[in-house]
Amino acid sequence: MEQRIGSSSQPLEGAGFDPAFIPGLTSPASGRTEDDGPEKEPEVAEAEDAGEADDAAPEPEETARTSPSEPEEADADGPVFEASDRRARIVADHRGVRLSLDDQECEFRWDEIGAVETETARFGKRYTVTVHTPDRRWYPIEIEAPARSHFKEWDEQLDAVLDAYFEEDAG
Repeated sequence: MEQRIGSSSQPLEGAGFDPAFIPGLTSPASGRTEDDGPEKEPEVAEAEDAGEADDAAPEPEETARTSPSEPEEADADGPVFEASDRRARIVADHRGVRLSLDDQECEFRWDEIGAVETETARFGKRYTVTVHTPDRRWYPIEIEAPARSHFKEWDEQLDAVLDAYFEEDAG
């Protein structure tokens, strides 16, 4: 199967018309029916929130530990690759590969990645990293380098991270 990039590529009908077509993109639909009025939902939500408040107490410690402002020093001993420009950013480390473009972000653990491919533009300063998943999907991101000389340095850093963390299954 061949994929084409460009204007001849048509989006999937379901994802183009309905964001809920992609699992995990939107929150699950509530179990409310038309007979249930909006009066019943706030009462149920308040009761659930009160019950979950006791269970949610340990979560702030976990989120504080994994927040981007405070990196984890215990597991951050290995190599790290990071490249960014004014819009896009890629980080590859012990947790996996994280891509972000403007306000959109996605994260791949190492067991979710089938391959990582890099490509440089023949002209210009664009460095493209594509993450391929085992289910034949790929997620490219382009980083504009300050100079073409950064391409070789970025390739070496990304190779070091892939050699350290990415385990290719032979069977």
